[in-house]
Amino acid sequence: MSDLSRITAVILAGGLGTRLRQAVSDRPKVMAEIKGKPFLYYLLDQLADTGIERVIISTGYMADTVEDIMGTSYKSLHVDYSKEKTPLGTAGALKLVEQSLDMDQCLVMNGDSYTEFDPSSLLVSHKQQNANITLLVKAVDDTSRFGTIQMNEHNAILQFMEKGSSTGAGLINAGIYIIKTSALQKIPGKIPYSLEYDFFPDMIGKNIYGFETNGNFIDIGTPESYAKAEEFFDQKPVSV
Repeated sequence: MSDLSRITAVILAGGLGTRLRQAVSDRPKVMAEIKGKPFLYYLLDQLADTGIERVIISTGYMADTVEDIMGTSYKSLHVDYSKEKTPLGTAGALKLVEQSLDMDQCLVMNGDSYTEFDPSSLLVSHKQQNANITLLVKAVDDTSRFGTIQMNEHNAILQFMEKGSSTGAGLINAGIYIIKTSALQKIPGKIPYSLEYDFFPDMIGKNIYGFETNGNFIDIGTPESYAKAEEFFDQKPVSV
């Protein structure tokens, strides 16, 4: 776990959460309560168990609510913030965080999904491939809500297919990435700019890889998926 202490984590939590608004209207999506505590706490619990010591929460919509509730520490984590004044997109938000990063690598997590994974193995794979970006990917039976990722036999990513363009089983983006801090220089100043739809596809052929996890996955971005979250966190973790 010692290598993970030399990584800064970033949680992308600035989204408007419009799809979830009918179920959670009084707070940002990342603070939606599950079993009596905000979803963000589950992500921070996961990070605290890795040995990572610092997390930057990228906020936007209702940013002050997140800061007021969270403060500057959580368990063993030191918590900092990067606030969007206007919506920047996920890549734009990460570009804004770049100036606050003090490590060679960052572990980036989407603020509306949770995936069980082995962070040490993810980091080892990232370093062995000398990757600029390594995406955690997950095999699912129905990719229609998520879009799919195609990789070659060496796990280099060859193609991203947008949601709705494919159905059936396949690999999806599980919302967790290790990224070389230097690679963030390749994000242009154009805003809004998306990791999933703009930056990652632009990085194909430039040392972008996938790493598959067998762990359970949930996305709380819709009322239907949010309704399943309590049951999800009640289940026994899968070995990853």
